[in-house]
Amino acid sequence: MMDPTTDNAGTAGDAGAARASLEALRAEIAKAVVGQDPAVTGLVVALLCRGHVLLEGVPGVAKTLLVRTLASALELDTKRVQFTPDLMPSDVTGSLVYDTRTAEFSFQPGPVFTNLVLADEINRTPPKTQSALLEAMEERQVTVDGTPRPLPEPFLVAATQNPVEYEGTYPLPEAQLDRFLLKLTIPLPSRQDEIDVLTRHASGFNPRDLHAAGVRPVAGAADLEAARAAVAKTAVSPEITAYVVDICRATRESPSLTLGVSPRGATALLATARAWAWLTGRDYVIPDDVKALALPTLRHRIQLRPEAEMEGVTADSVINAILAHVPVPR
Repeated sequence: MMDPTTDNAGTAGDAGAARASLEALRAEIAKAVVGQDPAVTGLVVALLCRGHVLLEGVPGVAKTLLVRTLASALELDTKRVQFTPDLMPSDVTGSLVYDTRTAEFSFQPGPVFTNLVLADEINRTPPKTQSALLEAMEERQVTVDGTPRPLPEPFLVAATQNPVEYEGTYPLPEAQLDRFLLKLTIPLPSRQDEIDVLTRHASGFNPRDLHAAGVRPVAGAADLEAARAAVAKTAVSPEITAYVVDICRATRESPSLTLGVSPRGATALLATARAWAWLTGRDYVIPDDVKALALPTLRHRIQLRPEAEMEGVTADSVINAILAHVPVPR
């Protein structure tokens, strides 16, 4: 019979090695992407929570490079889909193709059949095609001609989009927005970060050749599974659970909003707070973990009133006001 003490030590060792691998993953991404630490952290949290990520920023702030670098630093399969106005749902999910040799139809898998899908500029295609990802993101399967086809595990959609006020964009439907675990905003770089970017390019950095930039695989599926198992054991007190619920219920009562956070959003906030707690080296959640992940987890799950938008109110400002108002457990 196995000694339970040895087994627990082995489990702790696996979790420690997994945490070290994910820390190395963040460092590896920094070899190609400058000054986007919050976005890198968000992608790692999404991997731990089996969630999907929406990256929003103006063109040219390294959204695509960030996801490509993540894929290069992971020992996982990845595919990229460039969303355009004429993209069809079957171009994403796959379709039945007639084989003249056998006189039968066979399924040709689309690019969604991979571990990491880069959905580039997802809001440049109409809602019908955007929704092709909905079943894949929620059910981790694709149904074609009535037959469900499971997707590989792990599976993550990292979608990039330009701000909705840009010409030629289609706002994502609320149902699909709610399926993204996190919405990460990619800001313009600081002056020093922009200098660092140009210095790298002047020294020969080629964003299309990440191997030459020194990006190497440092984590894989086994590391993710060990990390996810450790996150699932991260303790959550009843006070923390109530704190998460109070924050989400406060959004439903805000006079600035027409749509507050759903129960799905509350469970997402609890999950991301647990992942962040584990990443920072703790096996229990504190209120600061909830606060740290509140903005990226909730900002896309609320809807502002038109009059509030005209007054300059933003989703982030509403959430920050709620965080300042809801009592913090001691």
